[in-house]
Amino acid sequence: MGRIIAKYLCFAKIRNGFDVLTQHIKRPHTEQDKEIYRIAVEKWKSKMGRLDYNDLPERLKTHKNRNAFLDRFKVVADNVNYSQTVVAHIAKDGHYYIHPDIEQNRSISVREAARLQSFPDDYYFEGVKEGRNRTAAFKQIGNALPPLMGKAA
Repeated sequence: MGRIIAKYLCFAKIRNGFDVLTQHIKRPHTEQDKEIYRIAVEKWKSKMGRLDYNDLPERLKTHKNRNAFLDRFKVVADNVNYSQTVVAHIAKDGHYYIHPDIEQNRSISVREAARLQSFPDDYYFEGVKEGRNRTAAFKQIGNALPPLMGKAA
């Protein structure tokens, strides 16, 4: 899978010879979130299934509304030939954008979200300082037209 991703990054000119990876800013997570992420990734990897909020153990269910947004935890698919849309809501939480590598056990970073939207690695999101203010970058990425889509038009 890593080779396919590497080929795509070069083909789409995302990985464009820029040697420094900027804005690979990850958000902190609670232990409870990490436990839910593990469950979500395991379900995705074993059955290509999505986690339904009501399938979680009771101790992990902290939201009062159990009838809506049952798909609030979603793993970014790493084994399909299309990309999940990144929306500005990613600035609020990363639950809908869980990294598919169980060893990393986190939501995707600013740079990973940018790559999903086809921003080249040398694209720098203004108003964002390294290690701080992920929210501004996530909003910019989620509200933007993906560069590859703009080229296709």
